[in-house]
Amino acid sequence: MARTSFVSSAYFTRFILPAVLRHRNLNDKFLSSTITTLQFQPPRVRVASARNKSSSFRSMATAAGGNSESIGVPKSEPVRVAHELLQAGHRYLDVRTPEEFSAGHASGAINIPYMFRAGSGMTKNPKFVEEVSSHFGKDDKLIVGCQSGKRSLMAATDLLSAGFSGITDIAGGYSAWTQIGLPTE
Repeated sequence: MARTSFVSSAYFTRFILPAVLRHRNLNDKFLSSTITTLQFQPPRVRVASARNKSSSFRSMATAAGGNSESIGVPKSEPVRVAHELLQAGHRYLDVRTPEEFSAGHASGAINIPYMFRAGSGMTKNPKFVEEVSSHFGKDDKLIVGCQSGKRSLMAATDLLSAGFSGITDIAGGYSAWTQIGLPTE
């Protein structure tokens, strides 16, 4: 029975059960009884493969300077909450391009671009984390915003991976900020 607990219900439902038995609302109790009834033995190759992937991820995370538990997803807050955080002492990191920033930005924001325009596309700023580190400490409380929320989420994720702990992403970005009339410069 120890082997059956390693195989996830999603794997079992998608790949092992015949189409007649597949149903998206299957619960673990049903799967356990089905596994027992079928005397299910997962293929050794699959189990080893999954185990190798898991340890490979841990190895990559450790090589990146952390462990798999420390690399997380940044919390995202709506612009109203982000504005309240700014008023409570958080600092605003605007990761838009210098051109976007100069066209208008949240009051008190500091601009460190996460990406630059390159031809018809964008390219990542290779010194982003280094530049942020020169302006902010790893424990500073930062709200990170861009134009619509995509770049700021990527930037916030990179900052968390680099050891910054007080990172909050602004959902909706500067567009949402101006849409509800929050202060700008």
